[in-house]
Amino acid sequence: MPEIERHRRLRASDADRDAVLTILHEAYVAGRLDLDDLTHRQEQALAARYIDQLPELVADVPEGHALDGRWLRPTRRRAKAPVAASNGAGWTATILTGRRIDLERGASVRNFALMGGDDIYLRDALGPGVVLTLELPAVMGGHSLHVPRGVRVVEETQAVAGGNSIRRSAQGDGSNGTLVLRGMLVLGGHTVKLDKRDR
Repeated sequence: MPEIERHRRLRASDADRDAVLTILHEAYVAGRLDLDDLTHRQEQALAARYIDQLPELVADVPEGHALDGRWLRPTRRRAKAPVAASNGAGWTATILTGRRIDLERGASVRNFALMGGDDIYLRDALGPGVVLTLELPAVMGGHSLHVPRGVRVVEETQAVAGGNSIRRSAQGDGSNGTLVLRGMLVLGGHTVKLDKRDR
């Protein structure tokens, strides 16, 4: 009787699950998944204990090819720490946690928040004549956006049982730039507040 070879199953890390959630959101934004598909697959990703449970969740969307080869090696969970945002070319996700982002001039943020949210400081990213557009969809979560005095806030988000909160002190006349908020909000939203250094 031939010996049956046993393969060890590798446990999925938070980074593995986050990568799949990011891909699922990109597929949703592109119109490849509807909200029910997105929600169902997100729940499966969050519940996954092993790496081999994750690829099938993104196998039928082109965005999933970005993860080819990822599962061949284990990943390490990164420690939570304040970070500076990059040039904003790709999507990131904040899931069940939060971090600090200090945005610089010329940078942007494209982030999907699920049951969590970041503190995003925009003092260095805004200024006279600057129009900054942030793509920030959220499900049961949202970010805190800290703006300097004089920034005009324009909402272009769509909300389902959610919405943004813009503090009166944070809504300026546009003399220090314009902040445009975009993205779908489901049972969540963002808070725009005046940077405490401007109070």
